[in-house]
Amino acid sequence: MTSSELKSVIKNIVEDNGCELYDIDLSEEGGHKYFRVYITKPGGVNLNDCTKINNLISPIFDIEDPVEGKYFLEVSSPGLERKLTKPEHFEKSVGEKVKLTTQDGRKIKGELKSFVDNTAEIGKEKVAFDEIKKAKTYIEWNTYKYDG
Repeated sequence: MTSSELKSVIKNIVEDNGCELYDIDLSEEGGHKYFRVYITKPGGVNLNDCTKINNLISPIFDIEDPVEGKYFLEVSSPGLERKLTKPEHFEKSVGEKVKLTTQDGRKIKGELKSFVDNTAEIGKEKVAFDEIKKAKTYIEWNTYKYDG
């Protein structure tokens, strides 16, 4: 099975269970390989969603090994502060706060006002998707000071 066929199978499993495939990531941390499947849904993803989808993907991976050698399969939400790596990530994040670094090292932070024609508008700046080196959403946490 090719990687695009495998992604299609994973996407179908995720969608058949009321969720949306946000991203797939293969990484190595501390000498261990991780195959991560990030899912979203309106109202948020819960542990039951992740467990159910993990249990449906796992037997397929037993037959169609997506990674050579030992690895861990993880199914989770991308979180409140999540990476934006695809145009559709930007499209779905309009109205949220984002920070990004451009290919030439500029750092831009603010509300993502729009994402049209592969161009992100953040504050008064416009950045083409191809010029973005890395980006993610962020939350401004208000701290509560107790005076009692």
